[in-house]
Amino acid sequence: MLQAMNIAVNYGERQAVSGVSLNLEAGEVVAIIGPNGAGKSTLLRALNGSVTPAGGEVLLDGKRVQSYARRAVARRIAVVAQESELRFPVTVLEFVLGGRYAWSNAWGWETAQDVEVAGRILAETELAGFADRLMNELSGGERQRAVLARALQTEEKILLLDEPTANLDLSHQAMTLRLVRGRCDSDQTSAVVITHDVNLAAEFATRIMLLDHGRAVATGPPHEVLTEELLQKVFDLRVMVDAHPVSGAPRITPVHFA
Repeated sequence: MLQAMNIAVNYGERQAVSGVSLNLEAGEVVAIIGPNGAGKSTLLRALNGSVTPAGGEVLLDGKRVQSYARRAVARRIAVVAQESELRFPVTVLEFVLGGRYAWSNAWGWETAQDVEVAGRILAETELAGFADRLMNELSGGERQRAVLARALQTEEKILLLDEPTANLDLSHQAMTLRLVRGRCDSDQTSAVVITHDVNLAAEFATRIMLLDHGRAVATGPPHEVLTEELLQKVFDLRVMVDAHPVSGAPRITPVHFA
């Protein structure tokens, strides 16, 4: 599906990503964690073909992602970015239906099936009552859920999500990752999720990649990556790691006292 092979991305003389490899398998959720400035968002843009690596390559179905037209990439990969600029006032329903633009006909009209899918996804993201509201009238959390709904509306098999739980309360954070995890479990979709919440990553991710200064410090199942030693080294913070009493996933607690 999607494979990064020893990629490097430079911004001028600064190397934002260095020697990172990732093979995204069908049906899995890969969480990318790390400090601010670790290269997480840059890596996601490279995976989407928005940034051309200075070294290594990103392959989509065995071909360099840069060899595809952008519309062809959009038919395989759905992206949730940290910021979503809206130049024109649109309703939530119109915004979500826009996720199908890569598959639209010559007239650009949505199909009855598109509208049906949008209704279901708005219900799943708890936005059914917001369909006719303008996007610029939404709160930050409501808007973030609409951005996720648009990505799910595409029905693409690869999701690249940059902080999809930003601005969300605890309930909607869990809802968001349940939806992503459910999509991956039910129809072999794959997702790469950037998050600062290591406990959410532990609960929902199949694998975790820990980035620091543009390099992958560790990649593997949550219990292999979320260790006290690795987290203290990368985040420069003492933590306690034990097992969640219900799920058994690693549970990370910062230690703020001496």
